Amino acid sequence: MTKAGTDLFASALEELGGVLAKVDGASIDAACEVLVGAGRIAVYGCGREALQVKGFAMRLYHLGLPVSVVGDMTTPPLGKGDVFLVSSGPGETTTVLTLIRVARDAGAKVLLVTAESGSSAARLADFTLLIPAQTMASDQGAAKTSVLPMGSLFEGALFLLFEVMVLKLKALTGASPEAMRARHTNME
Repeated sequence: MTKAGTDLFASALEELGGVLAKVDGASIDAACEVLVGAGRIAVYGCGREALQVKGFAMRLYHLGLPVSVVGDMTTPPLGKGDVFLVSSGPGETTTVLTLIRVARDAGAKVLLVTAESGSSAARLADFTLLIPAQTMASDQGAAKTSVLPMGSLFEGALFLLFEVMVLKLKALTGASPEAMRARHTNME
């Protein structure tokens, strides 16, 4: 690998570490408690954020939590005691705002992961987990802070945040590695 390539990895990793160092640990713990206490969990994200959210849903399932992905035809209705976990880096995505309102109207709690604490989605959410990273809404001009393109810094941080949450949820639920592996699909 060239020095330029090595420098890009170092820059990206430094940026990810810097963002994650600013995420409030108590908020992560509280978000995990919200998920463990849910009757049902439905998750949603747009674009590349959706890929991270779906990966997290897979691990929630492996942990034995009652999770589904919004948009799948087997997603049950949400109601009181349920949680809608949604990711929206900019916090202004029309689909996200609509689904938050639907979940709230049904009596579910909304757990938002976002980069914008003052966004429309954050004002509607019951609980906000802030990842202070560049998103596609802040990737140009003076607002640009990352070597990574568009919303990649937020999306990468989202992946790592979810992996740490899985570890915390594993401890909270008492799920063993064997039980998690037993829930992994055999249809691949």
